[in-house]
Amino acid sequence: MLKRLNIFKMIGWLFAPIGKNGAFFVFMFALGYLCTQLEIMPYYLRNRGAKPYELSVPELFLDIYFLCAVLTLIPRKIRIFVKALLYLLLYSVAIVDMYCYERFESTLTPTMLMLVGETNVQEAQEFLSGYLSWDVIRTNVGWILLLALTHILWTFLRQWLCKWRKRLILPQVQPAMVTGLKAVLGCVTAWLLLDAYTQTWPNKAAMLRLFSYDTIGQVEHELTRKDQAKLYVPPYRLVFSIYANRLAARQIVQLEAASGKIRIDSCSFRVPEIVLVIGESYNKHHSQLYGYDKPTTPRQVEMAADSSLVVFTDVVASWNLTSFVFKHMLSLWAVGDEGEWCDEPLFPEVFRKAGYQVDFLTNQFQPKAKDAVYDFSGGFFLNDPDFSKRQFDTRNSRTYRYDETLLKAYDALNQRDKSRDSLETSKIQGRLTILHLMGSHVDYRARYPKQRQYFTPSMYQRPELTDKQRRILSDYDNSLRYNDSILWAITQRFMDKDAVVIYVPDHAEEIFDGKPYMYGRMHGANIDYRLARNEMEIPFWIWGSPRYIEQHPYGWKAIQAAKDRPLMTDVLPHLLLYLGGISTPLYHPEYNVITPEYNTRRPRILKGVTDYNKLKK
Repeated sequence: MLKRLNIFKMIGWLFAPIGKNGAFFVFMFALGYLCTQLEIMPYYLRNRGAKPYELSVPELFLDIYFLCAVLTLIPRKIRIFVKALLYLLLYSVAIVDMYCYERFESTLTPTMLMLVGETNVQEAQEFLSGYLSWDVIRTNVGWILLLALTHILWTFLRQWLCKWRKRLILPQVQPAMVTGLKAVLGCVTAWLLLDAYTQTWPNKAAMLRLFSYDTIGQVEHELTRKDQAKLYVPPYRLVFSIYANRLAARQIVQLEAASGKIRIDSCSFRVPEIVLVIGESYNKHHSQLYGYDKPTTPRQVEMAADSSLVVFTDVVASWNLTSFVFKHMLSLWAVGDEGEWCDEPLFPEVFRKAGYQVDFLTNQFQPKAKDAVYDFSGGFFLNDPDFSKRQFDTRNSRTYRYDETLLKAYDALNQRDKSRDSLETSKIQGRLTILHLMGSHVDYRARYPKQRQYFTPSMYQRPELTDKQRRILSDYDNSLRYNDSILWAITQRFMDKDAVVIYVPDHAEEIFDGKPYMYGRMHGANIDYRLARNEMEIPFWIWGSPRYIEQHPYGWKAIQAAKDRPLMTDVLPHLLLYLGGISTPLYHPEYNVITPEYNTRRPRILKGVTDYNKLKK
């Protein structure tokens, strides 16, 4: 009998963490459940049939039980203060997370935390006065505040009940009955724990994997997996934001150290005006320049016909993620070199130290509270205030709905500084302008004004596609035609200057070109030629102004002669250094596509694993 009681007691111990921390378990479970039901990630899916995280209940049970188990190991007198601290922390994080969700359409993100870190006291005061009001209580934040108030009232009520219980004469309960009840509750707890563990372990394993990486790029790639971690409650999102910012800060330190490698021997300003236009999500095989049967690039076709635009035929991106491509294109590190991208300087800083004025206008990498980790990963080093000042003379401070407004911002920039109108009448000997467009970033129909629609779904004789797919396809082609007008407008701004304009998108995009019929990118797939063709083969061209073509006949011939050479965009900085006439030990002629020394047999490693040159076409 005694042995059986001991077994029952041991089983009952499984319930002890909940029994000794009942209020903590109940209210923290309610807090977590509120957040999972009211915050649907991502926000914009809330009205498109998105549902809360389906395993929130078992995973909350497992997480809070673990917390209660840890609390049980702490002496009772100390445990009271530990729980008070946890209450303060968890309620505060939940309130902040829900507030951000309501005000900024996003829960806690790495970018949001980065912005907080860069905010001074005055800005913080202005923010609080501008955004905190009684209206907040009427939002979902009010539910968390109500739960916290209920928790406080329960604490006082519980103390009052404890006092009254001492005055009452209650019937004695047999110890065996108590032991038996605890054993039953222990069995129920064991069953719930086993069920919760079985269901949620894949997500816990994904979390462990997520927090095991050394670079923010690896973290971003992890989050493209279908089995990515679900950071389903605010504390996890806060921890992830801190973790992501620490990884980013580490690479900023590496970049700052790499800046010490910059040495400029001389600069001839071979091309005084260099314009680099970086596009977005451009499938080469939907470009009229490359034989597409729809007129998506009429302006570029005209420029190619009058020989002012040289179309390169064999160019691939190093990745199908914007952030990776951006890092590779800006850094003088090339895929296959030792180390990583942040171990070498970025070419804008090299141009600045050589005497060029460097302007960077981006319609994508501006820090916004609701940035996903992808934008954070691609732009953290561009948005670091101190590092950005070392790279660029001028930057825009906001993004725009359409790329034509970015060009208006560029025009306004020129008007504010009249010395930019002519390099001959200013102290500036050369200028490098980097324009980063939104291009054809999903959602495609949001990338062009409605009045600029040209293609309609009925124009596509694709019976294998659904009506919705044909609509998406027409939207994509419309975005390319609109982008064509933007690129033409950029070249027109440099018609009377000694200038070259280089156009290169970050990567390509699936757009129903073969099975499986889909759009977007297949991040987790193995790289075969089908995937490389649709997601890594990109358009690339160089436009020369009439003045440049006249004054640099040999340079123009070199560009024309190089149009069929194989190229990967990670070595683009070396072409730019050559065009700028910058003599530096950082320059490698074997990476410059328009020089005789260019290595045409260089492997083009996609995503760091597959040589494009060896794929069967």
